[in-house]
Amino acid sequence: MPAARNALRVLALLAEQVGPTRAATVARELDMPRSSAYQLLQVMRDEGFLVHYPELGAFGPSAKVREIGSRAGAATRLERLGQPVLERAVSATAVPATAHLAVLAGSDIVYAARAQGSRSPTTVSKVGVRLPALHTATGRALLTALPYSQVLANLPTTTEFEGSVRSRSELRSLLRATADRGYATESGDVDANYGSVAAAAFDAAGYPTAAIGLTFRLAAVESEAWIELGAAVQSAAADLTRRLGGTAKQ
Repeated sequence: MPAARNALRVLALLAEQVGPTRAATVARELDMPRSSAYQLLQVMRDEGFLVHYPELGAFGPSAKVREIGSRAGAATRLERLGQPVLERAVSATAVPATAHLAVLAGSDIVYAARAQGSRSPTTVSKVGVRLPALHTATGRALLTALPYSQVLANLPTTTEFEGSVRSRSELRSLLRATADRGYATESGDVDANYGSVAAAAFDAAGYPTAAIGLTFRLAAVESEAWIELGAAVQSAAADLTRRLGGTAKQ
């Protein structure tokens, strides 16, 4: 089964790379004819296992691969490492809020853990729930931490954008504003009564593994409290980054 073996070798190689990899590099590293490597990469892309980055002329593992290969183990590890951080975040803020841990899955985020205090609001951020990444503060925090080419590869085409971000220029503006602020915000995009703030946590490879968010009732929060909540999620994300053995992105 040489084709199956080569496909697995390609996945193993790409999983070790920091960023997208060119077909010529795959061919060289795996000692394959360049034409064969390119054809194999195209098939794997068509089947959803790879993402092609046209601006770079390179390939990388898709969200499908991450979901198949690491969802169970990573989710369990993240939940165990993140749960105490979420609980501290909820208790540290004076605003009644629900804390949640989310991971990126293609164009969506998936909630992996959450924590509530006695006065925390009821939200849709239950473990296992998927929401469009662009609609959520956690999704925006994670997308901001990715290379722009990867953001575009993860998201639908601009004609399919919905909600408060309707074009590529609006997407760029959102990502830049989030990066400048240091944390992501969302006000009424998921539910008109709720707002959220979030920040990304990084693993040892510098990848934004998860985001920590705080969701609260908009009516209960004055404008100046957003800064305090933003600082709280930044602190919580930095804590989780340390627990993951990572370094916060500068």
